[in-house]
Amino acid sequence: MLFIIIFQYNTNMKININIKAELMLASVAIFWGVTFLMMQDAIETVPVYSFLFYRFFLAFVIMFIISYKKTKVLRPKDLFYGLVLGVILFFSYASQTFALLYTQSTVVAFLTGLMVVFVPFFSYILFRQHIPTKVIVASIIASIGLYYLTMNSSLEFGLGEALAIFCAVLFALHLLYTDIFSKKCEIFVVVTAQLFVVALLSMLFSLIFEQKTFDIPMSQTFFIALIVTSVFATAYAFLVQTYMQKFVTASKTVIIFVLEPLSAAFYGMFVGGEVFLFWQIIGAGLIILATIISQI
Repeated sequence: MLFIIIFQYNTNMKININIKAELMLASVAIFWGVTFLMMQDAIETVPVYSFLFYRFFLAFVIMFIISYKKTKVLRPKDLFYGLVLGVILFFSYASQTFALLYTQSTVVAFLTGLMVVFVPFFSYILFRQHIPTKVIVASIIASIGLYYLTMNSSLEFGLGEALAIFCAVLFALHLLYTDIFSKKCEIFVVVTAQLFVVALLSMLFSLIFEQKTFDIPMSQTFFIALIVTSVFATAYAFLVQTYMQKFVTASKTVIIFVLEPLSAAFYGMFVGGEVFLFWQIIGAGLIILATIISQI
């Protein structure tokens, strides 16, 4: 794909590989943040799992076309890696969605963002990976910044909060296993298989829990959200994430991904007319500071 060609060209031009990879991962976080508002508008008329099915199925079709041309050998282990990542990713979305039924979206956003702490913790506990002190410091600062950016209510603990924390754990595991698999797999096959698994499970959950899966209102808002999220926030995003995590550790990747709620907040301010409060500005500054510290 084009991003790989550009990445390889800049690598040949002696540009630091890690810096280039980190910038590409930042673009993923920005796409996720910018499309958050589109997703909110789309699911007002289309059930959540139904939309996820269409989003991931279209992304799967895109990746299948690309992978078909680039893949010469289909290895069972690559399909297994895609299955593992797909299952983890789907249940991350599922737990996050159910959490929203029981608690406020700001609480879910904050608790989900705690994956910035879980990733280095699990990296050490589960995989005995050395975590630099600067990454630990940056993770703590990013968590504080995330709290000020997203929280506008008191934090209590109930079913919604438990599901949001479970979601954060799953997202952390997804990042960690992507980090491991990306170094020994055929990237295009793994990403394609992962998207197919999420699409399949989304369809099944939609058929079980929602009244409509296929007979949904086809509005302009839905189509715009579907195209943008499928192409940029799914096919592009997970291909870039998987490819670039060959060069960037999971602990640094998750700090970069905290830019997602920050970009969502900025996009909401410029497009949705939302207003930044003083503490949100402090939170945004802390997130940027954490990102800088992790790169020093």
